[in-house]
Amino acid sequence: MPHDADPTPYDAMLLVSFGGPEGPADVLPFLANVTRGRGIPRERLVEVGAHYDAFGGVSPINGQNRAFLASVRADLAEHGVDLPVYWGNRNWDPYLADALRRMRDDGVRRAVAFVTSAYGSYSGCRQYREDLADAAAGAGSGPRIDKLRHYFNHPGFAETMVTATCAALAELPDDVRAGAHLAFVTHSIPIAMAQTSGPADGPSGGAYEAQHRETARLVAAGVSAAGGGDLPWELVYCSRSGPPQHAWLEPDVNDHLEALAADGVASVVVVPIGFVSDHMEVRHDLDTEAAATAARLGLPFARAATAGTDPRFVEMVRDLVLERAAVERGRPTRRASLGRLGPSHDVCPVGCCPNLRGPRPALAGADAAATGSTPASRAQRA
Repeated sequence: MPHDADPTPYDAMLLVSFGGPEGPADVLPFLANVTRGRGIPRERLVEVGAHYDAFGGVSPINGQNRAFLASVRADLAEHGVDLPVYWGNRNWDPYLADALRRMRDDGVRRAVAFVTSAYGSYSGCRQYREDLADAAAGAGSGPRIDKLRHYFNHPGFAETMVTATCAALAELPDDVRAGAHLAFVTHSIPIAMAQTSGPADGPSGGAYEAQHRETARLVAAGVSAAGGGDLPWELVYCSRSGPPQHAWLEPDVNDHLEALAADGVASVVVVPIGFVSDHMEVRHDLDTEAAATAARLGLPFARAATAGTDPRFVEMVRDLVLERAAVERGRPTRRASLGRLGPSHDVCPVGCCPNLRGPRPALAGADAAATGSTPASRAQRA
């Protein structure tokens, strides 16, 4: 059944994202925020920081979030959903703690959070929830925050990526398009994190890989249905950042391109299904490094767009907000999803996507009562 436009019990929405530097002076402080507590030497931060040089020290993610925020606000207003939208980042201005303070001062009592990460894993879900708990502690008493479900198989995301993939296919030369391979790319994570992603009783192999493979399957099937052909595909990874003695998910996208060229594949479309907007993992790792690898190999290459501000992706946000609002009011509601895995859980269960370095307080989950111990986190549960 269709959702009505009533966002009750929510009186605000919070866009929660990663953040990125907006000038050369921001790069090393930003990277220090990202890696705090992990013992990463400064020399490594300087090495990674050099990736930003070609872009003037600016990550595109904040600019894309501003455009996305404007699109979401316009869509909500157009459809009669009276809900102010705030924005807070984990690692750069505007910070989550500042956003929660603004919400508190504006009288917001209960908000729903949309996170710019579509999949389940520690780094893609629970770490955001931990940072929300830290922000709540820094802001003092503030609004209760509920996190929207994972949307990897929501039509608004999957269908947007089908269109983007078809558009990228059309960029390939006519004589190599029919022999194209689809390389679905996401951020590599430690294998231990991948194996423990999702609920403790989740599918074998972990939710992170299972959800990505389902999205890739849905997009490949959508491309075929749109007349793009039954193209072979694989899930590959980028942006590995851990020490060599720790196993991370493979293959790396560049190694995969080498293997494709060795097998005589005619062309490749790189599809960044692990990212909902362009940022350094897309602009540097794919548009710069992977594109250079393909050029060296003589492998025709195209990169599909991220979801960005595609109207279907923006509409998905409204759908998820109103779906969750109806659930919280005890109303029957439609829960849009495609494929075999069904809609994800609304509330992260106990033990979901654990922090392998040890438990920390996290908001918006069934285990919040067990892990939260600060006055602010207790206020969040009230």
